Amino acid sequence: MAPDNSVKHILIVGASRGLGHALAAEFLQHGWRVTGTVRAGGQKTPLHQLAESYPDRLTIETLDICLPQQLETLHDRMTGSAFDMLFVNAGTTNRDPSQTIGEVSTDEFMQVMLTNALSPMRVIERLEKYVANKGLIGVMSSGQGSIANNLNGQRELYRGSKAALNMFMRSFAVRQSDSDRALVTVAPGWIKTELGGADAPLTIEETIPSLVKVLLDKWQRPGLEYLDYLGRTVPW
Repeated sequence: MAPDNSVKHILIVGASRGLGHALAAEFLQHGWRVTGTVRAGGQKTPLHQLAESYPDRLTIETLDICLPQQLETLHDRMTGSAFDMLFVNAGTTNRDPSQTIGEVSTDEFMQVMLTNALSPMRVIERLEKYVANKGLIGVMSSGQGSIANNLNGQRELYRGSKAALNMFMRSFAVRQSDSDRALVTVAPGWIKTELGGADAPLTIEETIPSLVKVLLDKWQRPGLEYLDYLGRTVPW
């Protein structure tokens, strides 16, 4: 059956579990079609379980954003596709987030920067042509990526990687200055996830519906903004 082109379509990169999976579920609740990516491995993820409830509106693709060849394969598979939104959800940290930047190993530095900053931008640069001229391109950043708000230190590598992501998005926005697209870096708040930990004050259930509303509202406003899950501007 051919897809209903009147139904809006979002590509969520990194949707197997956690925030990405919750985003997929919320957009499906809003009536959207969703294409979500998971890493290869054969195991059944929460996104696969969600697809059983939405077989006509949820498509699963394979991608490890840190592997350029997989990105090229996905790019080729996307030929002819059209998305109203592209949202890249990626995040990792080093094994001991309390380490100062001088204590972090070179290998961990490279892996966190690759996952949180370089790879999301590679995805955007390679797949942005499949996003509508008045569509939205977004990335999952963090409030800890704000240089202005860094008054307490801590989590130095993670902070630096998200600040780098924000800067790369600003550079991308300059190159898109004549475009009608909406661009956004999102600070979702400190949420109880595998990355956020059990001490986080927020839950997925109370933040993701608000975050999706922020994305839907931002979709109508061209240009780049750095917003939290309640739609408030975060200082760069």
